[in-house]
Amino acid sequence: MGEPVAGTEPLPGQKRARLILALVLLALGIWITHTFLPALIWAAVLAIAFMPLYERAVSRWPRFRKGAVMPAIFTLGIGLLVVIPVGLGLFRAIAEVKDLMHWFYMARETGVPVPHWLSSLPFERDAAVAWWQEHLATPEATQAELARFDQQQLLRHTQKIGGAIVHSGVIFAFTLIALFFLLRDSDLLVAQLRAASNRLFGPSGERIGRQVIQSVRGTIDGLVLVGLGEGAVMAVVYVLLGVPHPILLGIATAIAAMIPFGAAVMFEVAAFALLTQDSVTGAILINVIGFAVVGLADHFIRPVLIGGATRLPFIWVLIGILGGVETLGLLGLFVGPATMAVLVMLWREFVERKTMPVELP
Repeated sequence: MGEPVAGTEPLPGQKRARLILALVLLALGIWITHTFLPALIWAAVLAIAFMPLYERAVSRWPRFRKGAVMPAIFTLGIGLLVVIPVGLGLFRAIAEVKDLMHWFYMARETGVPVPHWLSSLPFERDAAVAWWQEHLATPEATQAELARFDQQQLLRHTQKIGGAIVHSGVIFAFTLIALFFLLRDSDLLVAQLRAASNRLFGPSGERIGRQVIQSVRGTIDGLVLVGLGEGAVMAVVYVLLGVPHPILLGIATAIAAMIPFGAAVMFEVAAFALLTQDSVTGAILINVIGFAVVGLADHFIRPVLIGGATRLPFIWVLIGILGGVETLGLLGLFVGPATMAVLVMLWREFVERKTMPVELP
């Protein structure tokens, strides 16, 4: 007696209890897994980005649709796309640190002579030369300037950077693990997500899902692919103008170009490198060509690629990107525009919804 009969609807009290239990378990699950949520979100972004290519591959070789071979190949390939450039960058950075330490040693022993380009400045030339002669030109002045650096603080910053690199490596490893399972079980997950969204939100659920997918892919096309194109163009410019380490600097420019206005930082690094070689003309050319490339990409190409996929005015795309980066870091590049796109879609559906006429008695 007192046991619920199979097939009967739960009582209102039972519904409330289930809802409360579900919310408590959801909050507990988020709290337990919050450290690895970035890895899961990154895995979802990568799965959305590479799913068309993955579907082509399994259509070409249908015997690999089931099993772990194709997901493992894609996961390994995506991992290498990240690991190889980062590894080359770290290897080059270690070599640069050695050169920098040698430069510091020589500066302490002999001072830093006034560079020729400083005497060619169009304004404040005499003041700049006088400051350099006073603070860097002699061994005593250079040692006094270097003594201002707190070695303990520098060590702490180095430890923080090392810890951040280790943490990023762990997150990246879990991202690849999660990506493997997302690709392997993609058919089942898509069916489950479609059923869950239909039950929770009705027809709007599938529209939201499609908008998120289109936004992520449009953002990847507009940010990643365009950024890679900017990096490739500037790498050629670096080679032609004789910038040191042009390929490495081109890769850094491509990565920075994925963030709006980020490529300008790398242009200035390259221009400064040419100034140290007394190439004022080369530094000016890098700024002119660089800002021309960025202007073309940011004002013409990216608005078409991202705005067309998300149905967003580019100002909202820009707000989503910058706000997402400030809040979530690099992950915000993709989460920010997707969030803005869904919000704008829901707003449009709300304001465009036809109201039923009210019949007066």
